[in-house]
Amino acid sequence: MDQDVAAKEQPRYIKLNERDNVAIVVNDFGLPAGSRFASGLTLRAFVPQGHKTALVDIALDQPIVRYGEVIGYALSPILAGEWVDEARIRMPDAPDLDKLEISTAVPAPLPPLEGFTFEGYRNPDGSVGTKNILGISSSVQCVKGTMEYAVKRIRAELLPKYPNVDDVVPLTHAYGCGVAITAPDAVVPIRTLQNIALNPNFGGEILVVGLGCEKLAPERLVPEGVSDAIVRMQDEAFDGFGAIVDAIMTQAEARLKILNKRTRETCPASDLVIGLQCGGSDAFSGVTANPAVGFAADLLVRAGATVMFSEVTEVRDAIQLLTRRAINEDVGRALVREMAWYDSYLARGGADRSANTTPGNKKGGLANIVEKSLGSIVKSGSSAITDVLSPGEKATQKGMLFAATPASDFICGTLQLASGMTLQVFTTGRGTPYGLAAAPVIKVATRTELARRWKDLIDFDAGSIATGEKTIEEAGWDLFRLILDVASGRTKPWSDRWGIHNDLTLFNPAPVT
Repeated sequence: MDQDVAAKEQPRYIKLNERDNVAIVVNDFGLPAGSRFASGLTLRAFVPQGHKTALVDIALDQPIVRYGEVIGYALSPILAGEWVDEARIRMPDAPDLDKLEISTAVPAPLPPLEGFTFEGYRNPDGSVGTKNILGISSSVQCVKGTMEYAVKRIRAELLPKYPNVDDVVPLTHAYGCGVAITAPDAVVPIRTLQNIALNPNFGGEILVVGLGCEKLAPERLVPEGVSDAIVRMQDEAFDGFGAIVDAIMTQAEARLKILNKRTRETCPASDLVIGLQCGGSDAFSGVTANPAVGFAADLLVRAGATVMFSEVTEVRDAIQLLTRRAINEDVGRALVREMAWYDSYLARGGADRSANTTPGNKKGGLANIVEKSLGSIVKSGSSAITDVLSPGEKATQKGMLFAATPASDFICGTLQLASGMTLQVFTTGRGTPYGLAAAPVIKVATRTELARRWKDLIDFDAGSIATGEKTIEEAGWDLFRLILDVASGRTKPWSDRWGIHNDLTLFNPAPVT
């Protein structure tokens, strides 16, 4: 669509808070100079879709306000109707972690939501999976090629005999040797690998393939008392590569027989463990997709489920809004602890939180990490934050949790799997084919134009909120029902239909030797 066609449409903008002095353009492909809004505001220049225009004159060094919060300061005078792009905004300092209010605005418990169920796979430990998968872990990158060869044969020769098993997934990674295995921060990748193997979607059937000389001994990846779940390639009993592969296949088949007995049964929605994430965010993320996800998250919390949101650098600049919601002092201090740890981690690498924002974020209208963070935290809904997980820790509480992770899509997804996530809801404004083999991923578009163009990659269109076709509440309920359908296996998300999945990517803040 060119600017002449765009000009023929009714110009629309979205202002989110009464305090805001900027608004974002709604119209697909933006609006040209001269476009006049119903409020009487007239654009002085072309403004792309999702980008900000000034609603009033903003003087030099005066605050620029969106979401009712300061996202920056004017680097030069800005006239009403001008395009407020990133080059005109000076980013503010991050909130001072020593001056945050903690547990000062704890939300009252949301009214219970009863009667909602899904069809899941209940495990002996009481957890419930949304998939029935054989996961095979590696203890070191050296065995990756062998595992992939073995898995290819398992899928071709064994999996057809066990129709109740969804897939065989190699849990490979770039860790295990050549690393400082006893360094304090090595706990992060090690517990991540330990906990991924315990994800409910794997049904408790552990199998590890190791080399035999690696620093990360395979025994560390299986629960205590489990001794028959390891195949070591360097075992002297093996005569050649074929024998090694045969051993992996024998061990795999024993587990496939057990997993094949799993069947879906009706489970309360309280058994769900849902991860929330965003990638390729734009200025609509905090207007459409994330508010819809936040409403659905509140419904899940009301139903007794476990819900986690993540991405430290994408909440750091809005942390003052989250510590107030911490259910108690300990949870609030834990939020501060994770922010401080990540500040230090970035500083050691010669970076800060401003390194987060991508070219795509900026093209989609996000001026800086402050604006991005304010839109990102909307995914967390309105309930109290009940617990905080360090990277790779397993969730043990119900309610809304903060699982501390980097903002990298791949690392965040890996860490949420380790925390027990069995289904992920992923919002995107720019678009991404992201998917996980170990858990279904529902991709939510912020804009209808993206949902239409990527009709066979996007699972849910939240852009209808921006056009007024749906309210946040209506979209939230629709998404909640879709979550139950996907968790039950009744609806398969596009990434699973195509079989496009990202690799597991460990977060390793420890030294590599």
